Amino acid sequence: MRFELPSLLRGTSYSAFKFREYRLFWIAAAFSNIGMWSLVWGRLWLMRTLTESELTLGLVATANLAPVLLFSMWGGVLADRFNRLKIVRFTRLMFAFATLGTGVLIQSGLVQPWHVLVIASLTGTLLAFDIPSRSAMVASIVPKEHIAGAISLYSIVFGSAAIVGPVLFTPLVGAWGLEGLFYIIGASYVLTVVTLLMMTTEGHKVEATSKTALEGLIQGFKYLREQKTIASVILLGITLGIFGSSFETLLPVFTEEIFFGGEGAYGQLLLGTGIGGLTATTVITLIGRRVRPALYLMISGVGVGAMQLLFARVDVLNIAILVAGVLGGFKVVLGTMNTTVVQTLVEEEFRGRVMSINQLTWGASALGGLLMGYLAQRFDAPTAMTLGGSVAIAATLLVGNRLLLTFGLGTKLAPETEKSVQP
Repeated sequence: MRFELPSLLRGTSYSAFKFREYRLFWIAAAFSNIGMWSLVWGRLWLMRTLTESELTLGLVATANLAPVLLFSMWGGVLADRFNRLKIVRFTRLMFAFATLGTGVLIQSGLVQPWHVLVIASLTGTLLAFDIPSRSAMVASIVPKEHIAGAISLYSIVFGSAAIVGPVLFTPLVGAWGLEGLFYIIGASYVLTVVTLLMMTTEGHKVEATSKTALEGLIQGFKYLREQKTIASVILLGITLGIFGSSFETLLPVFTEEIFFGGEGAYGQLLLGTGIGGLTATTVITLIGRRVRPALYLMISGVGVGAMQLLFARVDVLNIAILVAGVLGGFKVVLGTMNTTVVQTLVEEEFRGRVMSINQLTWGASALGGLLMGYLAQRFDAPTAMTLGGSVAIAATLLVGNRLLLTFGLGTKLAPETEKSVQP
């Protein structure tokens, strides 16, 4: 089922809304991302209220993302063997239970730091099986020529959620405490499941060419080894995941120790980040097929590092909010371009496995979060963020050079480029 778009939006990324299944997928993503985004920041703030240790903040990020590193490849194997939509329905339902349970623990006064770490590990394990299936679903619900636009629109969901989250954070915590925030997050996941149940399960399962899960995993690695362009994009993302994670991990520390603020200041910084991300995403969706993926990856990677260097030196809250906004914009562009290149070039048979390996770019943040938390406790937060930003810039220039040589500066993925990466 399709509906007509205004003539102004035709030819832009918004053309993906013509497809009913994508519209439902997008709505489900809206509910889900509001929950996910609020969950990440709310859990960090919760841990900060339970302990003054910067290292524990890094442990929260590690507990949530380490399972992605450990299990996401197996999640990709399952995505290429079973129905992807059914997998996502199950994982999102489990997210609802875990989040609502966190709210109960907070309200009862029984919550302890180890509870936060255990629940973070649980949700991280769910993510390892959720993300590959959810990412692979996009190509099943829109034609290939609309994949880039569909991914950009998904980024708009993430950017909007990054604004809604901070707007809700301060009034919710102020009115109902942190437990109120987690109850709202849990409700958003319930709405996600309801919307996913409206989608048809047809077209979300591919025929497996491997007899066992282990054989399928080996096939995925062999395929990726032959895809030089995809491998370059993933390698750059992993590097930035490790060394570009200091902003998220250390933001509560900067809020209290540098800007001498509380929940209000924290919410303002989050809001600035979200507005920057949404602005950048909107521009990308309007540019459409004129986007230059490799070049934009390079620019955004360097931009993330540069903004971290600048943020580490700022001690005025209003300026920090502005810098956080620019940083949020670069991060969204980086993630969008990364996913666009990989999704466009990968073959359907291997989509789940390659997307699971691509999620190592996110899971790598677990290592970075722990590293930055340790460095902040050993030295101080500005020193840790400065180091992270410096390495992010150097890695982008080093790995990005190979990416540009392989992929080029073309305005789009040319047919001859796609053919060159076939096995």
